[in-house]
Amino acid sequence: MSNVSSIGGGSRYSAKNNLRPTNFLFFAPKAKHVSLIGDFNNWSPNANPMKRQPDGGWTIQVPLTHGHHQYVYLVDGVPTLDPRAQGVARTERGEKVSIIPVS
Repeated sequence: MSNVSSIGGGSRYSAKNNLRPTNFLFFAPKAKHVSLIGDFNNWSPNANPMKRQPDGGWTIQVPLTHGHHQYVYLVDGVPTLDPRAQGVARTERGEKVSIIPVS
């Protein structure tokens, strides 16, 4: 019964520390380069380049923590909202961004 004391008490298993594999898909058949940028990678254009699929879609899987995350796709250098996003918000600078909830 030594495991009983660790159940529910350790921060190791809290939702904040639990990363969930999160899939992103964006359809841009004419794009030369697509990256995923957001609050989870400090809006870095090089952190999460997406992989082109034969059908013109671009995909990536990113481990995200519990909560709501802001992001956009960087399509050939142009920030683009996700038409499949769960919502839209504005950054502190007033720019529109897509929202994805992770639970």
